[in-house]
This record gives sequence, C-alpha cells and structure tokens, in this order.
Amino acid sequence: MSRSMKTSFSINSKGRLVRLAALAVLLLTVILAQTIPGWGDAYARHVYPVVGELLSDLSGPVPFAVGDLFIALSLVGVVAWPFYLRFHRKKKWRTGLLGSAEYLAWVYVWFYLAWGLNYAQSDFYRRTGIAPAEYTEAGFRDFARRYIRQLNEAYTPHAAVNADVLRREVVVAYRHLAPGLGIHPPFDDRPQAKTMLFSPLASMVGVKGSMGPFFCEFTINGDVPPAEYPATYAHELAHLLGIANEGEANFYAYQVCTRSSIQAIRFSGLMSILPHVLNNAYRLLPAGEYDILCRDIRPEVLRLARESQEYWQGKYNRLIGDAQSKLYELYLRGNRVEGGRKSYSQVVGLLIAYEKSKI
Repeated sequence: MSRSMKTSFSINSKGRLVRLAALAVLLLTVILAQTIPGWGDAYARHVYPVVGELLSDLSGPVPFAVGDLFIALSLVGVVAWPFYLRFHRKKKWRTGLLGSAEYLAWVYVWFYLAWGLNYAQSDFYRRTGIAPAEYTEAGFRDFARRYIRQLNEAYTPHAAVNADVLRREVVVAYRHLAPGLGIHPPFDDRPQAKTMLFSPLASMVGVKGSMGPFFCEFTINGDVPPAEYPATYAHELAHLLGIANEGEANFYAYQVCTRSSIQAIRFSGLMSILPHVLNNAYRLLPAGEYDILCRDIRPEVLRLARESQEYWQGKYNRLIGDAQSKLYELYLRGNRVEGGRKSYSQVVGLLIAYEKSKI
C-alpha cells in the first residue's frame, strides 16, 4: 500500500471515528433528556424556540413539504443503499446494512433534537398550574349543554375562510393565549401550512394534518374540506409551537378558533371536538339522556357531522389504516404518551379544568 493510500485510509478512519463519537454523544443527550426530570422542560422552553424558528425560516420559503419528501427519499435510500453497495460497489452486505443503520440513528437524533423532545416536557396541568378537574357526570353534563348551545349558535353554512384572514385570526389568538396557557407564541406573523405531498395516502389512514419535525413545518391534507380546515390549521400550528400531545393540541385549537371574530372559524373549532363530546356523553350519561343531548343538536349540524364521517370513511382504507394505527400506537407509547391513542379524549377534561380555573 502506497504512503498516499495509507494517509487517505487513516484520515477516513479518523473521520468515521469522530462522526460515530458525535453520534454517540447526541444519542446519549437525547436519552438523558427523556429520562432526567427537568431536561425536557429546559429543551421545550429554551432550545426548541430557537431551533424551531430557525428550521421554519429555512423550510418556509420552499413551496412544498420538505419533510414529506425527506421521509420518502430516506425510506427509499435506507432500503436501496445495501443493494447498491453489494451489487454496484462489490461491498459486503454488512457494510451496507451498517451504513443504513447509522443513517437511521442520525435521523433519530435529528427528529428529537429538532422537535421530538417536546414529548419530554411537563403536561398541560404542570405547565399552566391548572388543577385537573374531577371528572363527574354532573360536571360533564353542564359542560355538554353549554357546548351544544354554543355549537348551535355558531352554525353557518358559509364554511370557506380566506387564508390570510385565517392566519391573522389564529396568530392573534395564540399570542394572546401563550403567556398563560403553556404554549409558545407563533414564530412569525404568517405561519404557512403546506399541503401534504401524499394526501391520498393520508386520507386512506384518516390523517388530516401532520407536524413535520425534521424541518419544523406543518402540513394539511389536501382533502380536508373547508369547514374542517380552520380547526385543522390551528391544531397543527399548536404542534409547531411545541405541543406534542394530541389532546392538548385539540384544546389549543378549540381555544384559538372559538375566540375568533369570524363565525366560520368559531364553528370549525366547536365542530372539531363534537366527536369527543359525544363519545364521552355516550360513556358517562344514561342512554336516555344521551339521546336527548343528541336531539338538542340542530339538524344542520348533525347532517354536517354525518356527511363528514361518510366523506372520510369513503377515503379510508381499512388494511392500510389499521396498520398505520398500530404503528402510531407504538410511536405514542414509545414517547411516553399515556394511554396511547386514547390521549385524544383528553380534550374534554382539559376544557372542563380550564373553565373551572377561570371561575
């Protein structure tokens, strides 16, 4: 082996060792932040606002969802890389598999440092100092009656909302809520929701929007109808602002939308939690009282709810949807989200607790 080849080999080996050492340190940092009390809160309060704003500024001008493309290309690359090395470069399978494994480890680190460590922060009650409300039948009954009255009053057949108006209303509301409700204010005045690159696939699994953690951008399914768009926008923006829990994101979207001066936005926010209210009513109230509660909802609202259910069921693919649900369940539990997908029902408890705190 010539001297130049030895030098090159030595440099490559040292570079690889440095890279792997850096990866090990970052992996350890992520693990410690998830396990040591206080580290997750420190990340959410001090690190994420800087990282989130920086990545949002970088990805914002790009007209498509950078994160969606990144995930798609990464999946292809991880699978193809071992085959490329084996058959084109004549390397051993082990070399290609180790390369793909290292890449996945870097993606893991990137995910958590860019956004995922928000899962490790304290929950809504600890961040805000609001005490959880005792979940009683009487308390829920009072809440449900007030909610249905507001829902009926807010109904409007005119669902479309100008995008600039929606952004303005949502940003103003979040900046008003942020100081006392444990959420960061928006990073800019015009948060840009991008359309999912794979909307038909998202519809097959019942996903209306998503948070792109790698580039801190949020996307909305292109199939989302106008009546559901404002609440979906506010919900996904909550994720961008550091909220990882789905029940909490539903809560913030509701608070933001129902504070709007635009009736269509208020109605969208109220409609967004109707399934949660009815599901809780079905579990907590006697059958006869549940029927009465449903009859109190104005016919136009019920018709819209049925149409929405039929609309999404028509796009849903049970085989793909069931597989996605199981993977997402594992994902949530892996990030210590109590109850897995049942965390979605938390929104009603959060709303009742918040109302009691105001009283």
